Amino acid sequence: MDRNQLQLEQKKGSTSWGINFFPVWAGQAVSLVGSRVVQFALIWYLTQQTGSATVLALATLVGIVPEIILGPIAGIFVDRWDRQIVLIAADGLVALAAWWLAYLFWSGSVQVGHIYIILFVRALAGSFHWPAMQASTSLMVPETHLARINGLNQAVNGGLTILGPLLGALLLGLMPLYGIMMVDVGTAILAILPLIFIRIPLPARTERSPGQESVWRDLRQGLEYILNWRGLTIIIGMAMVTRLLLMPAFSLLPLLVSEHFGGTAAQLGFLESVLGVGMLLGGLILSLWGGFRRRIYTTLGGIVFLGFGLVVLGFVPGDLFALALICTFFIGLAVPFIDGPLMAILQATVAPEFQGRVFTLMGSLISLATPIGLILAGPLSDIVNIQFWYVLAGLAYVLIGATLFFVPDVIRMEDRGKESGAEPGPVVQ
Repeated sequence: MDRNQLQLEQKKGSTSWGINFFPVWAGQAVSLVGSRVVQFALIWYLTQQTGSATVLALATLVGIVPEIILGPIAGIFVDRWDRQIVLIAADGLVALAAWWLAYLFWSGSVQVGHIYIILFVRALAGSFHWPAMQASTSLMVPETHLARINGLNQAVNGGLTILGPLLGALLLGLMPLYGIMMVDVGTAILAILPLIFIRIPLPARTERSPGQESVWRDLRQGLEYILNWRGLTIIIGMAMVTRLLLMPAFSLLPLLVSEHFGGTAAQLGFLESVLGVGMLLGGLILSLWGGFRRRIYTTLGGIVFLGFGLVVLGFVPGDLFALALICTFFIGLAVPFIDGPLMAILQATVAPEFQGRVFTLMGSLISLATPIGLILAGPLSDIVNIQFWYVLAGLAYVLIGATLFFVPDVIRMEDRGKESGAEPGPVVQ
């Protein structure tokens, strides 16, 4: 089926879109398994070799920097280039990096600096891969199914949260590190194979003047696209605030378990697994249900629901760890109902030729809030207590979610996108 035929089938609501989409999706899902396993193995290696919190913090920073700094530039080229080629190149880069590190482990010459290089390269590839996959999804999946597909993505993320560390630990006991790196090479190749045989539609292209200046023009156009769409601007601001509060809450879980509940590493692992179970179940429910007809209601309801879970978790007494598990499960359950419908809204309303830039600009802005939140959360929690942050974050979530129900620009966001010229453009060969 060529690209024009694929678009025609999508407009007719045919189920044949799945024949093209799901092999690509499955390949990427398999690749994510390899990535999670390798990420776990490398972090564990750094922990065992150095025992340094600074080394681990730097490893986290190396993985964030490309998204914050290079993400918007990557989005420009995702919008310019054939997204199918971008996906193949990103997966190929990950495979080559994993193969190189496998050789270093095999030869016994690996150093901490090599790990940083690999983490940076993987993050760099991800800066291109994620927006290319999200932008391709909107052209391969009919709009009516976007929320379900994003729910399925959230379910996969939840499943990986549960199985990734377990599988990584299992493989560490069965094979050397160079063998685990070769597993990543294999899963990356499996992600590439469907892309060789299945064509991904392209959006209509606009004429651009040659030269480096056009890159900055494209970046400015992406910013203007966001700023001229009030509903989208508000949503991004909301996402920055909630990320600023939520990520520190997750990062403080070890302290909450050890200091407040007097728990062990096993209890922390159980808590994180319960969080993943909630995300998995929430993603499955969303993939079957699809959410409310006006998808923003699902997102805002999820924000309020998650906020209540955080507030209750902040008030759980130290001798009721079982209640903390229940709260964590419902927090995980709420996450897919926030992220899935919101991504579906953006895929359905942001013009395809702008999606790479819009998605990466959003990612950079939201990621920028993470280190700010971590800087604030540590001292604030030390001054008051660890539970205070959860109560503060939960109340903010409830307030933001409830308030946005009464903001017309947000509630009518999907309609507004089409009114402002964000209606998806034609697919071209």
